[in-house]
Amino acid sequence: MTTRRDVIASLALLPLAGCAQPPSMVGWPKPANGQPSVTYLRLLRKTPFFVGLSDAQLQWAIDHSREWSVKPGDEISNATLAPDNFWVLLDGGWQVEQGTTLRKAGHADPAKWYGGAELQALALQPTRLVATAPSYVMNIRWADLQHMRQQRGFGPVFDPHLRDGLAFYRSNFR
Repeated sequence: MTTRRDVIASLALLPLAGCAQPPSMVGWPKPANGQPSVTYLRLLRKTPFFVGLSDAQLQWAIDHSREWSVKPGDEISNATLAPDNFWVLLDGGWQVEQGTTLRKAGHADPAKWYGGAELQALALQPTRLVATAPSYVMNIRWADLQHMRQQRGFGPVFDPHLRDGLAFYRSNFR
C-alpha cells in the first residue's frame, strides 16, 4: 500500500515548478519543528477520518485546514492550544501524554484526532500530543470543523469518529 510518505518522497524528485506549494501558514499553530506540507485530495480521500466525503467536501476541508510534517518526538499540540484547534493524524503515529500515562495511536485508531471544545469539555488533566513516527498532521480550527459538521453535511461522516475518540479519551485520561 502506498503511503503518504511514499507519494511525498516521489514528488520530491519532480522539478519544483511541477509541485504544489503549501498554503500560507501565517496565523496557524505550528507543531514543534513541524514543516509545512501540501494536502493532496487523492490522499485525503483515503484517510480514515475523511472517508466518505465528496471531492467538493474534501476540497473545502483542505481549504480550511493546514497540514504539517512532523518527526518523532515533536510536540504537535497541548491542552493550552487544544480548545481552538483540532488535529487529525493523516499518516504516521502519535501519542497522547498525561503525566506518565501514554497512549499511542495511528490514523485509524479512535485517538486519530485531538483537541477542540468537546475534548476540552471532558476537563482532563493537562495533556499533550507528540509524534511517535514521521507523520503528517492536519490542523482545523474548531469553528471551521463545526461549520463543516453543521453547514456542509459532514456530520454523518465525522460524528462517529468524534464519538469513538471521546469514548477513548474518557476511558484513558481522567
